[in-house]
Amino acid sequence: MPKLTLYGAKGSGAVAVEAALQLAGQDYDLIDSYTFDPDDRESGDKVLAANPMRQVPALVLQSGEIVTESAAILVWLAEQHPGARLGPPPGDAKRAQFLRWMSFVSSAIYSLYWVKDDPSRLVPDRAGHAALEQRVLDRIAECWAIMEGQVAPGRYLLGDELSVLDLYVAVVSRFNPRRKRFYEAAPRMGEIVRRVDEDPRLTALWAERMGA
Repeated sequence: MPKLTLYGAKGSGAVAVEAALQLAGQDYDLIDSYTFDPDDRESGDKVLAANPMRQVPALVLQSGEIVTESAAILVWLAEQHPGARLGPPPGDAKRAQFLRWMSFVSSAIYSLYWVKDDPSRLVPDRAGHAALEQRVLDRIAECWAIMEGQVAPGRYLLGDELSVLDLYVAVVSRFNPRRKRFYEAAPRMGEIVRRVDEDPRLTALWAERMGA
């Protein structure tokens, strides 16, 4: 039976998908595609067949169907592996907030890195890049603080069970400027991502794929 195929990269949002696949016990093939490295065009071109946006993650299902967007992939994996308990199923009282915050991290925070990592995408004049980057970082911190003020966590963000939302936040909060500002903006969530960092099922993956 064909395996799933994941297009990913070290230090990218695809690592949250790798973590979910590992927790679900799902076999997959990994194709590293460093789409954010302008000096590695060949590697970045690998993902084009799976995602014309030239972005990771992209997941190729056994049927050949392609799923992109990290939040969508994570929600799909949680639904496909109910025994792994990686997210509240439809009908669960926590489902609405699960979908809300998965979408929030994706749209309000993760998407800003498209600008932050290359300000020239929106501002051709290099003189404006530093100011734009700072404003983007301020907005990211503001969004983490908004989420911090509205979640009601237990051991994890949705209560006492780890979900793909915890994996997603644990990965995205590691993006530059790394965790320092995240901890300042979201101290309660900071406790949770430290717990996810220390999960013995994932420590080797974090070390290899996120560098810590």
